[in-house]
Amino acid sequence: MKALICGVSGQDGSYLAELLLNKGYEVVGTSRDAQTAAFANHERLGIAGRVRLESMAMHDFRSVVQVLRRVEPDEIYNLSGQSSVGLSFEQPVETLDSHIAGTLNLLECIRFLGQPVRLYNAGSGECFGDSPDGAANEDTPFKPRSPYAVAKAASCWLVTNYREAYGLHASTGILFNHESPLRPPRFVTRKVVAAACRIALGSKEQLKLGNLQVRRDWGWAPEYVDAMWRMLQLPQAEDFVIATGKSYALEDFVHEAFAQVKLNWRDHTVIARELFRPADISEGSGDASKAERQLQWRATRRMPEVVAGMISAEMDLLRR
Repeated sequence: MKALICGVSGQDGSYLAELLLNKGYEVVGTSRDAQTAAFANHERLGIAGRVRLESMAMHDFRSVVQVLRRVEPDEIYNLSGQSSVGLSFEQPVETLDSHIAGTLNLLECIRFLGQPVRLYNAGSGECFGDSPDGAANEDTPFKPRSPYAVAKAASCWLVTNYREAYGLHASTGILFNHESPLRPPRFVTRKVVAAACRIALGSKEQLKLGNLQVRRDWGWAPEYVDAMWRMLQLPQAEDFVIATGKSYALEDFVHEAFAQVKLNWRDHTVIARELFRPADISEGSGDASKAERQLQWRATRRMPEVVAGMISAEMDLLRR
């Protein structure tokens, strides 16, 4: 089996590449310029050099079709695009273009080439907006509250349309927040964990945070990429919510991170109004019961275990 991972250098792409390599796949990964891109995550996971790299611009149809012709993959995983909700308010055009145009080009190239390819598309729990009345499932309407969420929702509907109109084996995984030591520092979870570890090792800094009352459903990224693979093994393509089913306030996450290094978070943090988003989700959680029934997938790590794993890896990284 040969898999093409678009966005192979990121958190999910790196863990997915590791998973597929361990399953015996030939793994090809794309980057806009594979000759100059950094693949530090591959180094950390010990898979550097085992992934064949191709240069591909997702917004360029010719570039996409050339790579698909050259690689002839059995499975394609679309994990590319601007991935920061906060940054999407500052770069809305880039965010929408990176997700919608890229997804459309992949779908249209698969249809154009007529290859028997299975496509996984990365959706997001952000598409649902607030879920105060209970965890969102596959039947919950989308009510996106950020340019990022709008882009993900549009990509999800594109996949549904091509699946129904042309019979493509194309699925969207609607993943809620999933974290790991490979999260970039701009994400609040890694920002909190890294600051807590630096302060525990002697730093005198104060951690600036935004709205601590927002609630999120945090899972463990290496488990979530397994769900991606399971979706493409089904005989018929379907969409799935992937989540733990349990939400926590960001304040709980911060408390847990500092408690792991034996500190009181209140002594080392300040609230900065400029870090509040123009619009935000107050409550987000997902119901993955369909995935448990049909994929035999279930999250085993919730927020406290996720924080513990991130703290341990961050401490090791700082000490090295």
